[in-house]
Amino acid sequence: MITKKAMLASAALLLLAGWSLSHAAAPGAIAPAAPGPQFGAAPDPAMQVDTLPLLPALPPAVKARADALFADAEAVGQTRALYVLRDGKPIYERYAAGFGPDSKLISWSMAKSITAVLTGFLVADGQLSLDGAAPVAAWQRSGDPRGAITLKNLLHMSAGLEHVENGDPVWDGDTVAMLFGGGAGDMAGFAEAKPAAARPGEVFNYSSATSVILADILADTLTPSQNPDARREAMRDFIAGRLAEPLGMTSLTPEFDASGTMIGGSIMHATARDYAKFGEFLRNDGVVDGQRLLPATWMDFMLAPSATDGGYGGHIWLNRRRPPGSNAALWPDRGPNDLFACIGHQGQYIIVSPSQRVTIVRLGVTKDDQFPELRRHLADLTAAL
Repeated sequence: MITKKAMLASAALLLLAGWSLSHAAAPGAIAPAAPGPQFGAAPDPAMQVDTLPLLPALPPAVKARADALFADAEAVGQTRALYVLRDGKPIYERYAAGFGPDSKLISWSMAKSITAVLTGFLVADGQLSLDGAAPVAAWQRSGDPRGAITLKNLLHMSAGLEHVENGDPVWDGDTVAMLFGGGAGDMAGFAEAKPAAARPGEVFNYSSATSVILADILADTLTPSQNPDARREAMRDFIAGRLAEPLGMTSLTPEFDASGTMIGGSIMHATARDYAKFGEFLRNDGVVDGQRLLPATWMDFMLAPSATDGGYGGHIWLNRRRPPGSNAALWPDRGPNDLFACIGHQGQYIIVSPSQRVTIVRLGVTKDDQFPELRRHLADLTAAL
């Protein structure tokens, strides 16, 4: 999610402060969440890691742009972590007080791009079809227009479902209702029950509920069981074996709803360094240590502009112009054409610039009205590298 109403941020943080991590921390192949600052609570200064690896000196102009993301907090919000790689090697790493390299921070909608990669694995395995009808049982009744929705439509946010990402007031939106309201127990059921509002492929409609539908399809593909524990275990094992372990993302912790569906659109946790490993995986076209894990054709799909929004690919943001009237996502007038990013609520970014051989991770808390300045600061940093 690029932006949210201020009330959504407050509601989410308040509810997450009491959110049980039992699903994410249950025994499984992926490491449980490490102790960290509670949501909404002041960070513990004792957690700050004062000794980071000594990195080569940066040109003053580059260092100034990076440091500004911390110094200009009134303009861009709180930056909790900033990690910059060139050619896969760190050139800048800094954390706010109370945070450090081991701090696991929430992904928000950066999770969508991880969900897209997981989908790509199953398409490559021949278990799912990009252009085939999405295997959602509730849509397969005769005459149901949702039966024409493809996996590609879901990944392009053009399924045509009546999803309202941001309500006015905020609690009228599907995101809050699904994550924290009546839909929380069965998020996929909530999302899949929405009626058709447009033909598939006709309208771009950014929706976290759409990503949960994808996560439900993944779980159904991995196991026939509807037992929540079995669904969680199957997904954890799949993520560990195909993504987390090969990439070394040992901190990656997805969360699940009570039905065992991964919250694939908004709630995962990882360290800045591990988010950077995901960015590097994408920068290297789905290859890790010389081994191709994701087909080049899937990377091509993810990074190709969708028909309904040129600034959006397969569950990832592109540095391309968006349709008139759309909110800015990146900075197409300034940055390289091949730059792309995973973007999350409150200013979570994994920015990848293949032509510059650069990956940037910025994690923090940014308000809606601070986003233009945050984007400008990030564009300035990218331009300086």
